[in-house]
Amino acid sequence: MKLYEPVTLAMPLAKEIGGFIRREGRLPAGDELREILKGFGLEESCLDRGLGVYRSKFLIALVFPREETIVVDVISSSGELSDALEVIAYHDKKLEAFVVEILPTNDLEYEGNVGIEPIIIDGETLELESNPVLGHFEEDEEGLFLVIDGKTYERWRGEGDIHTCPICGGELAWKGDKAYCQDCGYGVKVVRG
Repeated sequence: MKLYEPVTLAMPLAKEIGGFIRREGRLPAGDELREILKGFGLEESCLDRGLGVYRSKFLIALVFPREETIVVDVISSSGELSDALEVIAYHDKKLEAFVVEILPTNDLEYEGNVGIEPIIIDGETLELESNPVLGHFEEDEEGLFLVIDGKTYERWRGEGDIHTCPICGGELAWKGDKAYCQDCGYGVKVVRG
């Protein structure tokens, strides 16, 4: 997995938090979130008074875990905020569902929702009620790709527009199991099996 820009951490982090909620029926506690971030290769730089700071070569993650909400701000280690993203997970009592969203701090940079739509998980059945397009990033000779599994692709194709880039909202051009976005420069790759 490659972690170059905030989106390359935010999308797999949101997916991992959503998977945790579906398995455990609750938001991850601070220590569990800490292990998730370390699992992505981030180094813990500071942990004090409800704030965690994690760092990789290119990214910084600021973590604010609370009882009912988790907030993770992901910024470039250069301090550039134009591409910063915020991963927010919470239990919405009105909807009776868990929600995991990826929100851009700069709405001008992103035309659509990061991940197409938020993760929405039924609070009782723990079934997925939305169709997010999330995965992890890998690099090959053709560029940097959001890698999604076949199940995610089939759900996306059945419920949404597979020609909308899940990263920036731009237009995707498909060639086999790969798609390319001219707007953001990322690709999407479907891995089946």
